[in-house]
Amino acid sequence: MSAQKNVFGRPLAPCSMNPRTGFFRDGCCNTGPEDRGEHVVCVRVSADFLAFSRSRGNDLSTAVPQFGFPGLAPGDRWCLCGARWAEARDAGVAPRVYLASTHESMLAHVTLEELSKYALDLS
Repeated sequence: MSAQKNVFGRPLAPCSMNPRTGFFRDGCCNTGPEDRGEHVVCVRVSADFLAFSRSRGNDLSTAVPQFGFPGLAPGDRWCLCGARWAEARDAGVAPRVYLASTHESMLAHVTLEELSKYALDLS
């Protein structure tokens, strides 16, 4: 896989190794043609977001050991699908983001200015 870039055009920083995230479970929000959901935005999940995601048919709180998924708790970092993040934003429950760990392809879903409003890693 070639070096992937974040929303600033710099090398993509890791999102989380515990729990191990990313479509490729490499700890980064890397993407490729096989990642149909575009797991490209690194977030810190909240209880409100987890409830929202469950209500949309994607229960991220419950462990699925056979797929190596531990289940998420509020405060965990996770590579989320870009479209799901935008849907959560529209519903008022968007999780906060780590821009340095968010893939540049997220900018197809939202502007950097809008995404920055939710950033945890801007000074």
